[in-house]
Amino acid sequence: MQLRDDTIVALSTAPGRGAIALIRMSGSHAHDVGMSVASRWPAHAREVVLATIRDPRDGSEVDQVLITRFDAPQSYTGENMVELTCHGGLAVTTALLDTLVAQGARPAGPGEFTQRAVLNGKLDLLQAEAIGDLVESRTSAARGLALAQLHGRLSSRVNALREAILDVEALLAYDLDFPEEDDGPIGTDQITAAACEVIAEIETLLATAPLAEVASEGALVVIAGAPNVGKSSLFNALLGTPRAIVTDIPGTTRDAIEARLDAGRWPVRLVDTAGLRPTQDVVERLGIEVSEQHIRGAHLVLLCIDDSAQIQPALGMVQGLTTAPVLTVRTKIDTLAETPERVGDGPTAIGASAVSGEGVDSLLSAIEESLEECLGTVPTDRPVLTRTRHRLALEAARDELRLFADAWSRHTLPPVVAAVHVRSASHALDELIGSVDVDDILEKVFKTFCIGK
Repeated sequence: MQLRDDTIVALSTAPGRGAIALIRMSGSHAHDVGMSVASRWPAHAREVVLATIRDPRDGSEVDQVLITRFDAPQSYTGENMVELTCHGGLAVTTALLDTLVAQGARPAGPGEFTQRAVLNGKLDLLQAEAIGDLVESRTSAARGLALAQLHGRLSSRVNALREAILDVEALLAYDLDFPEEDDGPIGTDQITAAACEVIAEIETLLATAPLAEVASEGALVVIAGAPNVGKSSLFNALLGTPRAIVTDIPGTTRDAIEARLDAGRWPVRLVDTAGLRPTQDVVERLGIEVSEQHIRGAHLVLLCIDDSAQIQPALGMVQGLTTAPVLTVRTKIDTLAETPERVGDGPTAIGASAVSGEGVDSLLSAIEESLEECLGTVPTDRPVLTRTRHRLALEAARDELRLFADAWSRHTLPPVVAAVHVRSASHALDELIGSVDVDDILEKVFKTFCIGK
């Protein structure tokens, strides 16, 4: 995707009713287009003025706006830019866009502003993706990861790996081209060790991908148990709003119901499931199978009971389906004379009442503690892989280095041929950070962006 010398314009805030809206324009003629319709124009970059926009075609007033001017290269895109802060609403923004297009701008495509920032060297491709992730983030953890990536944490790590691969190439070049130097040729073991060290560092970075997915989508916390033990009531109580149907009829919940909680360090995908029991009802059996699938994939299971005698049988049933931690929850404690308390990791349950709310806060704290025990902390202090593209590129680099290390140590390929694997590993990281011009990669990345960004 080549950078074109034209001027693009787009609405950068959500369309529809609102107090204000923001329209962006970028390109070599952005200032000329803006001045042709504005009653006033900022005298300096980053200056804001109040102006009236008129349509030159008939002289009619379109809106009163605030105009902010940005001069290349000190702008988001690296080009001349204009931002118009106007009144919100569909009619106003449509009229403004129509006026600007009539004066020579064209509607921007998805992500085209950020694409221009990449092509002009304002951002690398990883930082550009972080902007898209930040806009799309649904949890505070995902927002934190996106901000860390936007600040260049992942870019710095990938660049360091790329430099390490180039060091391996340099050792190879010395060994191949200058074997008669005073220090002698570089030993096979030294080059192999250098490649293996990079492989280990790549593996460390690859290991962050599952945690990034949990931070973005939420840890799967499944509420399980027999029918009518208060699972749906507990689900509603944890959410603080009624989402699941609650009745005294066993088997009311026939399918899994999912909702998100973003109150702790780890976001949570809370799932209410059908009661686990033997049944001949075909529809209920299907619901139980869905429950079992969710339990198998859970990061944490909340096992509900309403009688302490049910603890061991219920644990045996659930632990046969998952290796995830299990918190046993004694529901309906409002009907008991005494409230059970959590005691270590033993069979004593955490007490909670969906009716009175007693114990719900303690249960939320226990969920957070359990997730930290099994997942650790949200990795915002170190680079992580947030997209499948990142993982695939690093896996390709790792695999090429593995092939090289094996061939080099075994002498199964001529040195010049083995070195091709190192060059391929370096190229995989070049594509990852966008330091090579690969049109299809840019196309895939930016087509997911919203228009105006």
